[in-house]
Amino acid sequence: MNAAYVLVVDDEPDIRQLVKEILEDEGYQVATAGNAAAAREARRRRCPDLILLDIWMPDEDGVTLLKEWSENDANRCPVVMISGHGTVETAVEATRLGAIDFIEKPLSMAKLLVTVRQALADSAGKTAQSSPPGAGEPLKPVGHSHQLEELRKQVRRLAASESRVLFSGEPGSGKTCFARYLHALSERRRGPLIEFAGEKAAVELFGYEDTPGRLEAASNGTLVLDEVADLEPEAQIRLVSALEKQEFQRIDGSRSQPLTTRIIALTRLNLAAVVRAGHFREDLYYHLNVVPVHIPPLREHIEDIPDLLNFYVNHLVEQQSLPYRRFNVAAQNRLRNYTWPGNVRELRNLVQRLLILGECLEITVSEIDNALTTSAQIAEMDAATNLPNLSLDRPLREAREEFERLYLQHQLKRAAGSVARLARLTGMERTHLYRKLRALGIDPKESA
Repeated sequence: MNAAYVLVVDDEPDIRQLVKEILEDEGYQVATAGNAAAAREARRRRCPDLILLDIWMPDEDGVTLLKEWSENDANRCPVVMISGHGTVETAVEATRLGAIDFIEKPLSMAKLLVTVRQALADSAGKTAQSSPPGAGEPLKPVGHSHQLEELRKQVRRLAASESRVLFSGEPGSGKTCFARYLHALSERRRGPLIEFAGEKAAVELFGYEDTPGRLEAASNGTLVLDEVADLEPEAQIRLVSALEKQEFQRIDGSRSQPLTTRIIALTRLNLAAVVRAGHFREDLYYHLNVVPVHIPPLREHIEDIPDLLNFYVNHLVEQQSLPYRRFNVAAQNRLRNYTWPGNVRELRNLVQRLLILGECLEITVSEIDNALTTSAQIAEMDAATNLPNLSLDRPLREAREEFERLYLQHQLKRAAGSVARLARLTGMERTHLYRKLRALGIDPKESA
């Protein structure tokens, strides 16, 4: 496991050298830059875990550079600003642009070390605990069933190694939760946890020229490849090369970057069958499938349903300020006998809906039946409305885009054109949702 990598950007050579020596004595890897151009080049060569950035420099000021970096969603790293004569307005502007702390000159080395340690710890914690689209999962998988106990034991053993892991299971069964749990238990928990959807382009995974990608953003941490079977062919080829050589290049880049990232792959499909069908590279399959772990569907461990209900009630009450309600015994038994086609994700959504729409403290069987009937009716209506209009005589990428367009247009109507409501209905993070709507040519205002 590599030490944290810190980039020190300051136009004063003595300060750069002093800070470098002190941080290296503490075990950090350190690079330095004396101006904005050098800082860009250093960041392009390797993504830092932390940047110490001077505000006043001869060519471009640090706030301008911070603004430039903050607009790059693909790879943000924590930045601590340094200034000999900062103002309140400058500090406020830097904080607004994403700086996490502010140190004044002359530097107190004790203060510097405390700030660096805290910044790295906070960044690692936020990355590990941050939730991507469809979040709300616990860090530690919830349940006391034999299956869950054995899975947790297996993940704890895997956390002590650097082996690549392939989690398989039905949609909503908890693959992402187990991947986060593995990262949180490993030595890499001090590094970033980056989640990447397999359907995205190779350029977003590997970066482009001066722009780092997700693989680089996860340096010294963990990259979770969600629905890895959907990786486009170019990304598959590049990933095989990276895993074999333990280095990679950005697309249209000329310099090799060391691969210091642990990769965990997730799939809802039988990936071996996808390989046999010729839709996924066999060599990549063997690189990723070093340790296969299957997550069972919820219907196979129904004894965990009471624990899950209790967890999500408390979680949603605390995180979303929803009114507290409790499931009576009959309601819990009804849910234990439900087949849960959407698995744990469906259970979470059901709890959220019941907390939002219910009025009484107790959740009863009749309310459960009404909620499940409504969910089934919506699913049937969606299928009846959308699928006949979706042509299957086209490439997979085009068919997926058309389905996403139909799905989001339908959900926008339900949300009355509100992107905030759309995010809640779809379980997508709003920034990603806006990008998806633009990519599909959907204007939310037209659905208002």
